[in-house]
Amino acid sequence: MDGDAEGVWSPDIEQSFQEALAIYPPCGRRKIILSDEGKMYGRNELIARYIKLRTGKTRTRKQVSSHLQVLARRKSREIQSKLKDQASKDKALQSMAALSSAQIVSASVMKSQLTHMPQPPYAPPPRFWPGPIPGQPGPSQDIKPFAQSPYPNLPPPVPTPITSYDPLPTPLPPAATAVPVWQDRTIASSKLRMLEYSAFMEVQRDPDTYSKHLFVHIGQTNPSYSDPLLEAVDIRQIYDKFPEKKGGLKELYEKGPQNSFFLVKFWADLNSSGIQDGPGSFYGVSSQYSSSENMTITVSTKVCSFGKQVVEKVETEYARMEGGRYLYRIHRSPMCEYMINFIHKLRHLPEKYMMNSVLENFTILQVVTNRETQETLLCIAFVFEVSTSEHGAQYHVYRLVKD
Repeated sequence: MDGDAEGVWSPDIEQSFQEALAIYPPCGRRKIILSDEGKMYGRNELIARYIKLRTGKTRTRKQVSSHLQVLARRKSREIQSKLKDQASKDKALQSMAALSSAQIVSASVMKSQLTHMPQPPYAPPPRFWPGPIPGQPGPSQDIKPFAQSPYPNLPPPVPTPITSYDPLPTPLPPAATAVPVWQDRTIASSKLRMLEYSAFMEVQRDPDTYSKHLFVHIGQTNPSYSDPLLEAVDIRQIYDKFPEKKGGLKELYEKGPQNSFFLVKFWADLNSSGIQDGPGSFYGVSSQYSSSENMTITVSTKVCSFGKQVVEKVETEYARMEGGRYLYRIHRSPMCEYMINFIHKLRHLPEKYMMNSVLENFTILQVVTNRETQETLLCIAFVFEVSTSEHGAQYHVYRLVKD
């Protein structure tokens, strides 16, 4: 007997355990992820947390550690039994002696250090977000932590039209409709439209030259009535990704107006190798909105981890009349220390699938309100993955509905 209570590791728990091994690499005494309390977790704590999230069953960090040791002994015996000559056995034992239990059990480490190791008995979980996006070089190889997508019904970016369908009727000209062209085609409610949004790092090369790297970016567009309407996603699919307490996403949606709610999926560009980060680097966020009404807006940005709010930034902006419309600009707003540290730690993870497993539980909720009336003007839920495109940051917008 290995001294491991098999009843503690039922098939569903074991499956989640194996998935977590594929997601979180051995890291020794280092911590590799930010939690909703703003602290770091070690690998065994992450595995225990993952099992809890996937199965609802609690396994402690010590139980995970004990199970790793049991599996490591089992794996060592299995490897030795497959080797015929004594020299190979001695070499394998010598290699394993330098490894921890976590490294022996982890297939990726064993594959690189012990060439005789058999393939792992489980396949990596599928990608978290289905479907390609424009500009991406085919399907990415990101390994995501859930065997089933948390958003199973989320449609991918707009596919090529199916030719067997009848063509759509010619869109009505602007004079024939009361709905502005940008509504239902961009991030816009009946009272406020987001024109631009970006999060970036800027480095001064010399007194007159700055280099800028965009982590995420939504640029200005000029939609036409022939453009397709935004695809819809059921808001209930993402309730657990955002705070559920007073003022949370669910309460906001029920309060309405419901045409103000949007989901943005960002493929963030973390590859800023062309720009040397340093003490003089500036991390900032810029956004711009327009309206036909003159009002004062309040912009609340909540950073969330595992559905819990970690930090909130609240900004107030006044209107400026330009081109017959009222514009609201939040220009080069400094990024908070939490976000800067988060980006630093994320970029130092060695593999994209590790970054994506962290981003799986990282979201941002932006709520723009009329300061005087407290009416919700826009509510935007941001979710993230790492871009694999040579074209940099990408994004896709969905309307949030409740069917």
